Amino acid sequence: MIISAVIPVFNEAENLEAFERELSAALASSRQAHEILWVDDGSTDGSFARLKAFAAKPGQSALRLARNYGQTSALAAGIAAARGEWIVTLDADGQNDPEDIPRLLAAAAGGADVVSGWRRRRQDDFFTRVLPSRAANAFIAWTTGVRLHDFGCTLKVYRASLLKAVDLYGEMHRFLPAILAYSGAVVTELEVNHRPRTAGRSKYGLFRTFKVVLDLLTVKFMGDFITKPIYLFGGLSLGLLAAAGLMAGYTLYNKLFNGIFVKDQPLFLLAIFFALVAVQFAVLGLLAEVLIRTYHSSSRRPPYNVAEKAGGGAR
Repeated sequence: MIISAVIPVFNEAENLEAFERELSAALASSRQAHEILWVDDGSTDGSFARLKAFAAKPGQSALRLARNYGQTSALAAGIAAARGEWIVTLDADGQNDPEDIPRLLAAAAGGADVVSGWRRRRQDDFFTRVLPSRAANAFIAWTTGVRLHDFGCTLKVYRASLLKAVDLYGEMHRFLPAILAYSGAVVTELEVNHRPRTAGRSKYGLFRTFKVVLDLLTVKFMGDFITKPIYLFGGLSLGLLAAAGLMAGYTLYNKLFNGIFVKDQPLFLLAIFFALVAVQFAVLGLLAEVLIRTYHSSSRRPPYNVAEKAGGGAR
């Protein structure tokens, strides 16, 4: 069995030497064959020169992206190049502790498909990092139904066969446990050590929290309605039609029993508006159905994952 460690790097030159030593020692202690894949995400501080030196060592390689694409794209590049049955991801800033890797691998060997780190005692500024993160994590857990405390912790272990089937973009890397759980993966969580940053600057900001919330809408839709979008748009259409019917009925009641002409009732115009929007939602749902069916037909990718198969082998 091969363990692949994928590390996205962006302007972390000051942290790389010490981190590489720790990571190599932690992977060696797992007593498994392993590889380390460094992905330079358009660094401008000389990080890639250090990564090329690491790549000269056995079992290490380095990729350099053409520009700064973002952490999700850097992880996607490393995941695509990984050869292992299990993929470990972690940040290069030294705040994730590589010594936690053997514990996460042991949990994965116990039957989990995803083992997510939980920075319970997070060593970051409370108001600018910890508090927004807790709020975002609670919202993500409530929205997706995947009960993790720390979606944003990069230190995770994934079953490679499942991870490689996911198309990553935007800020989707933090939603990977939820995306894989939608496919039937077993997801668990372990407390991990979190250390203060000793060099360099954090690349995270409050604005990223808002981007995460927007990506969450996509994840929720992809998880619940990707195979049957008509359920979402059709449901909205029926709800609006029902509201339009009630408003039209009330308008008719006022005309028949109270003598109020339709032209004097703005509610009737609102009913017409709701009905028109309902028709648009219905058409949008049908178009989405056609697109989804075309996607599955052209890619030949089924909308499910088979977890286990018994019998049926050749004699």
